[in-house]
Amino acid sequence: MAKMTVQDTSITILSIDNKDYISLTDIARYKTDDPNAAIGNWMRNRNTIEYLGIWEALYNPNFKPLEFEGFRQQAGLNAFTMSPKKWIEATDAIGFIVKSGRYYGGTYAHKDIAFKFASWISVEFELYVAKEFQRLKEEEQKQLGWSVKRELAKINYHIHTDAIKENLVPEEIDRYHASLIYANEADVLNVALFGVTAKEWRDANPDLKGNIRDYANINQLICLSNMENLNAVFINKGMPQRERLIELNKIAIQQMKVLEGVEERRMLK
Repeated sequence: MAKMTVQDTSITILSIDNKDYISLTDIARYKTDDPNAAIGNWMRNRNTIEYLGIWEALYNPNFKPLEFEGFRQQAGLNAFTMSPKKWIEATDAIGFIVKSGRYYGGTYAHKDIAFKFASWISVEFELYVAKEFQRLKEEEQKQLGWSVKRELAKINYHIHTDAIKENLVPEEIDRYHASLIYANEADVLNVALFGVTAKEWRDANPDLKGNIRDYANINQLICLSNMENLNAVFINKGMPQRERLIELNKIAIQQMKVLEGVEERRMLK
């Protein structure tokens, strides 16, 4: 569930089966205090019914065309009434979702349909809704990219710790001493890249939750991922820890210069 604010109107977005459904109830509040009446009036329109029918025919294999045709013939008549619930129950439509509840209850529609409704409310408002929705999606993609890099770093950390277990941990070592070795190796990377150990960072940032790697940027996570792989190789070769630290620090400096240079050139385009 997400929120976007368009011209002082808060609009809820639901993600269901990787599809975005936008609150028509929230959109309607831009113009009226009776959103259900606004949605019902919009759905009485013949053009609206035809649009909804075509959309369902394109994306919904279980859509009932005969029931739709009956509604299409009646649409626009004075006695014709329509609601999202009636439309769903009669045609097995998937373009609408009706939720009950005090806080997030209301009528939601697939983004294609929601934009159409917003245009009926106000053409100008629909343009702002589409623009803010696109900005929100782009922000989500950036966050997803960060999460992927973070997960990649976690995966490579497991590769890294496997190399330590095979090469640095003596047989039958107790769990406590094994954890000391793991922590020590993790700090080799921390010092090489960040210049401090995990404890030094926590002591310097007592109000922050998590660890130093949770606050790394994308470039640092990419560099950390590469360093974890290289450190595993160095460990397998039997390289002493001090030599690995010096070599990894050189690599970190070189890679961060390259990555930051790429970022600067991208911003200049």
